[in-house]
Amino acid sequence: MSDVAQRFRKLAADFTRRVESVPEDRWSSPSPCEGWTARDVVWHLVEVCDKAWSGREAPSRPSADPVAAWIQARDAVQAALDDPETAATERDTMFGRMSFEQIVGQFGCFDLLVHTWDLARAAGLDERLDPEEVHRVFETAKPMDEMMRRPGVCGPKLEPPPGADEQTRLLAFLGRAV
Repeated sequence: MSDVAQRFRKLAADFTRRVESVPEDRWSSPSPCEGWTARDVVWHLVEVCDKAWSGREAPSRPSADPVAAWIQARDAVQAALDDPETAATERDTMFGRMSFEQIVGQFGCFDLLVHTWDLARAAGLDERLDPEEVHRVFETAKPMDEMMRRPGVCGPKLEPPPGADEQTRLLAFLGRAV
């Protein structure tokens, strides 16, 4: 199993625990993503999984149940990552030619980590993230600073409090008030 397949499995399990723990009355709670609710965060990650499939038909999704839709999207991506031939399938992206595995490793895992925090914040759940992944995502994000400031991607950087841990510094870098 590849490193990306293992990372995705772990990050997806962390996100799934949050998705399955959202209290029914918190699905419409606002998230740190401007204009998005907890439900919208989950649907966004379902769409991220589907976009990784671009060039092929994405699986159909349940229309009303964010938990079922997420699990279906997660399982489809994991199955593709676990199949070496599918994982190596390449396509053109705005960053050049990339394999399915590279797309998930660079963008899917990034989104999973950050949106796990967004969902946890919106739903009042545990906001702690895997420190190793926080470090990896932060190091990935720093060189993309300018590109991430486009509308709809990340807000302006915020100043983290003095002595902040790396998770707090990452979230501030991504424009999330902690």
